[in-house]
Amino acid sequence: MHVYEVIKRPVMTEKSNIQADTLNRYTFEVDPRANKVQIADAVARVFNVNVVEVRVMNVRGKRRRLGRHAGWTPAWKKAVVTVAPGETIAFFEGV
Repeated sequence: MHVYEVIKRPVMTEKSNIQADTLNRYTFEVDPRANKVQIADAVARVFNVNVVEVRVMNVRGKRRRLGRHAGWTPAWKKAVVTVAPGETIAFFEGV
């Protein structure tokens, strides 16, 4: 799997922004087939940082309604990547 197929998008929430500023942890939506080693390699190669730790979780889809029609939001995989102290990912700066 190519490195740009592993990382889909950054997750920008209040919690992820606070973790990025204080703990050097960055949150991404990743491909459901990717494992921790592939995620660490992709982040290191794309953003040119040293990855210390990767935590992965599967986010279940939620039940949603639109009028009388019920459905589900898609399930996705989230990765929280910790980079080495003193390093940052510029993509997240100033958000």
